[in-house]
Amino acid sequence: MSEIKDILSKLLEKKVSLEEAERLLKANQVEEVGDLAKLDIFRKTRTGIPEAIFAQNKTPQMVIEITKRFLESKKFAIISRYNEDQKNLLMESFDKSDQYDLEINTLGRIIVLKEKSYNFPRKRGLVGVVTAGSSDIPVAAEAKIIAEAMGCKVITSYDVGIAGIHRLFTPLSEMIKEGVHIIIVCAGMEGTLPGVVAALVDVPVIGVPISSGYGMGEKGKGALITMLQSCSPGLLVVNIDNGFGAGASAAVIANKIAE
Repeated sequence: MSEIKDILSKLLEKKVSLEEAERLLKANQVEEVGDLAKLDIFRKTRTGIPEAIFAQNKTPQMVIEITKRFLESKKFAIISRYNEDQKNLLMESFDKSDQYDLEINTLGRIIVLKEKSYNFPRKRGLVGVVTAGSSDIPVAAEAKIIAEAMGCKVITSYDVGIAGIHRLFTPLSEMIKEGVHIIIVCAGMEGTLPGVVAALVDVPVIGVPISSGYGMGEKGKGALITMLQSCSPGLLVVNIDNGFGAGASAAVIANKIAE
């Protein structure tokens, strides 16, 4: 952060031009953690979307070192898709700390670690999250946590898929009454539910294909194709199991509408 102050001081003292200061600030937007990672610590400032630590395929020590750098620069860290060894080391390092709060969502395999004095800024976006089945809840939980970290209130309703479609109408009606700005719908197998929801509501719907299913449509491919081929207007689709992307996109849209 001292480099930023130096650049701004030079600008005030007219030692650099406005254009040069802008270039220097952009160059300073990436920080290194040894040879492990380059942190885009200003992503939230530019886009409103916080950078998260994708823990998959990283060693526990790599996750710890990157997490510490996040905490130094941003006061919080979001760690997604962790494994047990990574979780245990994070708990060992931070769980009994007087300085930090550690929240672990075992369903979504996502951890939120922040200074006790830090709170995510609250905005007015209102997001609904729906799942077709209970197998879809882990990805939905990831989406929920990301949307909340971006300042949204999130309303959830799980296990309301088309195999028992009568279960859908009451929670969906309640979300509309509450005034949700956007709805995330997670569905595996053939992935029909997002198209059904999009046909019933007057707000944008984000479909998240889930990696369930077998045979020709295995690993979420059938759900993805169904959602992409849907004839329901207003349906947007993210990649298979991309709860983070769905939560971030929904929060950006909801918060912008709420303005």
